[in-house]
Amino acid sequence: MSRGCRIGLISDTHGLLRPEAVERLRGSDFIVHAGDIGHPDVLSELARIAPVTAVRGNNDHAAWASRIRETEVLEVGSILIYVIHDVAQLDIDPAGGEFRAVVFGHSHRPSSEMRDGVLFCNPGSAGPRRFKLPVSVGELVIEGEELRPALFDLGATVR
Repeated sequence: MSRGCRIGLISDTHGLLRPEAVERLRGSDFIVHAGDIGHPDVLSELARIAPVTAVRGNNDHAAWASRIRETEVLEVGSILIYVIHDVAQLDIDPAGGEFRAVVFGHSHRPSSEMRDGVLFCNPGSAGPRRFKLPVSVGELVIEGEELRPALFDLGATVR
C-alpha cells in the first residue's frame, strides 16, 4: 500500500448527506459513520463510495435502524478501530482491547487526540449545522502501523 489505506469518517448526518461530504469521502477504501444517520439512504449513498461500517446513534429510532448495532469494530490489516456514537458510553478499555483508534460522534465537535496510546477521533457533524459548530468530516490514513488522522471543515452553506 503505497498511499496507505484511507478511511473516510463521518457522523451526525441526521438524514442530510451533503455533496461536499460525498466529494471529500470519494476515494476512501472504507467509510465509518459514527451514528445519528437519520435515514437509510445516507448509508446507501455512502456504500456507493466504499464499504461502510456504521453504528446507531441516539436519534436513530426508526425500524430501519434496529438492524444497526450500537458499536462496531473495523479491522484494517493489524489495526483495530472501535466505533461508537457517544464516547461517554464507552464501556471498554480500548488500549486493553488492543484497539488503536476509537471513532465516535454525538457532540458535533470535530476532535482528534491521543489518550493512553489510542487515537480518539470525532469527525464532527456533516449534517444540518448546529449552533456555530463547523460542518465537517474526517479521514484516517493507515500506513503499516502508523495512523494519520485529519479533520476537514466543509465550509458548507447553512441548512
